[in-house]
Parts: sequence; structure tokens; C-alpha cells
Amino acid sequence: MIPEALRRPSLARRLVLLAVGWSLAALVVSAVVLALLFQQAALRRFDQSLNELIDNLTTGTTVENGEVVAPALTDERALRAYSGRYWEIAEFRPGGKVAALVRSRSLWDSELHTPRDLASKFAARPGKPFAYSARGPLGEPLRAAARPATIYGHPVIFLAAEDRSPIDRDVRGFIAATAAAFLLLGLGLIAAVVIQVRVGLRPLFELQREVAAVRRGKAERLAHVYPSEVMPLADELNALVAHNQEVVERQRTHVGNLAHALKTPISVMITEADQRPGPLAEVVTRQAAVMRQQVDHHLRRARAAARTQGQGERTSVVEVLDELVRTLERIFRDKGVAIDWDAPDDLYFQGERQDLLEIAGNGIENACKWCRGKVRVRAEAAGPERLRLTIEDDGPGLTQEQREAAIQRGARLDESAPGSGLGLNIIDELARAYGGALTLGESGLGGLRLQVDLPRAEA
Repeated sequence: MIPEALRRPSLARRLVLLAVGWSLAALVVSAVVLALLFQQAALRRFDQSLNELIDNLTTGTTVENGEVVAPALTDERALRAYSGRYWEIAEFRPGGKVAALVRSRSLWDSELHTPRDLASKFAARPGKPFAYSARGPLGEPLRAAARPATIYGHPVIFLAAEDRSPIDRDVRGFIAATAAAFLLLGLGLIAAVVIQVRVGLRPLFELQREVAAVRRGKAERLAHVYPSEVMPLADELNALVAHNQEVVERQRTHVGNLAHALKTPISVMITEADQRPGPLAEVVTRQAAVMRQQVDHHLRRARAAARTQGQGERTSVVEVLDELVRTLERIFRDKGVAIDWDAPDDLYFQGERQDLLEIAGNGIENACKWCRGKVRVRAEAAGPERLRLTIEDDGPGLTQEQREAAIQRGARLDESAPGSGLGLNIIDELARAYGGALTLGESGLGGLRLQVDLPRAEA
């Protein structure tokens, strides 16, 4: 099964594969062409030697008393039986068969093999020699040459042949040496291509790291100087980051102004209602308090959303939980609540401290309200970039329908308990503002289990 990383398109892999493919194809074609050229050059030298032998035979051959007489050649190899160097003077017989008239001593009682269509080949190239491959008396591979001639009016065929094993060995040796050399060259080219692609794409890798640093709040903009092909992209990203920050800041200012504008009339309504006791004043006071809570809630939400879009922060989870637990244990001392909590020292939330205080504080406070005496809090890493906060209690818990309704804005499942009913909803909205999620379930202690996934910062 192919890993997911290999199935994804990769610019570096594409460049490397294309370059390696073309390089290997060029090397293979070059090696084959070189081998063929070397073989052809060796055969031409070999054929030249055979033609020289035929020239010597043609020059010295005579006809005496109607019989063809070959010259006395001094070639020692042609005198030794089955030496690998042979010559023969032959003629065509009826039916196109070639019969030897005179032959070298090295052939002993054998004759040189000729192609069946030798006559037609001579006819196609009149007066020209014809080279071909054959087998010798001992079955050795031969390179042979044949040339037609007329000696004193007598048409004959001069044949010369020699063992081509040395040529074949030289060609095989050249092919082996060429293959080894080209294999080393191919490996070197592959390494060079990989290095070239990695070095060539290094600005893109650096750009990725800088963008990630901006996203995590470690940098405000891309500051690296890139090559001319990449610099326009970096400039556009910087412009996009600046525009995004400007839009977020403008929205945050707008929401803040609106919230502050509403707070003053609400305060006036509450003050006036307090000065005129009565049923109407109670209704106005109660509804104005709800309005103030809603304004605070949406202002808090807008600020959280703005913070997640802006520069990143890094908050120690241990410090926040320690502060919350000590405070809430004092508040719920009369109820006898015991909070068991644990978190790694190197666990950090990627966000503002106030937001983590609000998320964890609302969750632990909610557990303290409904528990019978035990609350358990755990924070742990859920991956390289995520952390998980789990809060459990031994209270009555919630049904599935109640859990779904509990995170609705303003939902209150029990009006007897103090609070605005926004606690779980605040946790859910803040978690989602940071790209996280809130889930509710059954606790091992018997009550409600609240689990929040949040972004994790590097230690």
C-alpha cells in the first residue's frame, strides 16, 4: 500500500523524476550508440585485413593448363590447419552452388560456407566485396569476405575468413566497461539532480517555515530575502497578512465600540429601575442584567476571535490550572469539593492566558457546581499541534439530549443553580474560535465528562 505522503503531488519529486528519467534515457541511448560504433569500427578494421588477403590472392592467382593456381602466400596462419585464418578460390556451379577450386592449408579438407544468395548479392553490387558471418571448420564464428573476379577469362570467387572471437571479446569488454562507466555516471547524475532540486527549492521550504511562524505568532511578517522568482509571492503574502490584521483590528474596534455604546444605556436602565421599586422595575432590572451578560459574552467572543487571527500567544497550562484549582477549591470549600488535577509541565496552549482561564474556569466551575464532592481535571498532549483538556465530576451527569442542549447559547438545564447558562456555550465558542472543539460524555466518576481540544504551542 502506497503511503499517503507518496500519493500527494510533490514538486520536488516531479522535478527529480523528470530529470532522472531524461538523464537515464540519454545515458542508455548513448551507451548503445557507443557500443554499436565501436563494433562497427572493429569490423571495418577486420574487413580491411580480409580484403588485403583477397587483394594478395587476386594479384598472384594465375591459370595454368586450364586450372586456377593460387600464389604462394607467406601467411603462417593460413598454412597451419584450423588456425582460424582461411582463404579459398571458388567458382559458381550450376544451380548457384559454390565449389572450391583452391583453398588454404588451414582449411584442410573443409570449405568455407557462403550465403545461398551470394550470386544475387554480387549482382546487386558488381565488382564489390561482400562481407558476412559464418561458421568455421571447428564451429568457431568467422568474419568472411567474398569478391568476384575474372582471371584470364575464368570467373572465380575469392573468399577470405578469420575467427572473429577476438573482436567479439573486445566488443563485450567495451560494453561492460561502458556500462560500468555509465552506471557510475548515472548515479552521480541522480545525486546531482537531487541536490540541485533540494537547493533550488530551498527558498520555498524557507517560505513555508516563515508562513508557519507567522501563523503561530512567532513572527509578524515574512522578513527573509528570497530570489526574484519567489519574492513577489512573499510580498503578496505580507500584504495579505497586513490586510487581514487590519480587517480584524477594525472589526474588533467596531464590536468594542458597539458594546461600550450599549453598556451605558443598560447601566442607566438598571439605575433608574433600582430607584423605582416595583414589578416593572424588577422585570427591567432582570432583563437589563441579561442584556449586559449578552453584551459581555459577544464582546468576549469577538475579542477571542480577533486574538486567534492575530499574533499567537503561548500560555502554560499548568500555571492556569494551578491558579484555577486553588481559587475554586476556596469558593466551594463549604461543599467539600476535592479537585484532582494533573498536567505536564511542558504543555502550552497556543492562545491567550485569559481565554484558557475562561475555558478551563467555566468547565471546572460547572463541575464543582454539579459534583457530589469529586472533580478530576486532566490536560495532555493530543498530537504535535493539539492538546486535550478533560474535566470530570461525580454528579448526576446529563443524558444525550441534555448534553446536546447544554452547549446551546443561554441554555440552562436547572434554574435552581446559579449562573447565566452561558458557561458551556462560552467554552464551545472559544474552543471553536481557536479551531478546537468541545464534546460532552459520561465520566468514569459517574457524572459529566467535558473534553476540549485546543491548539498546542511548542514547549
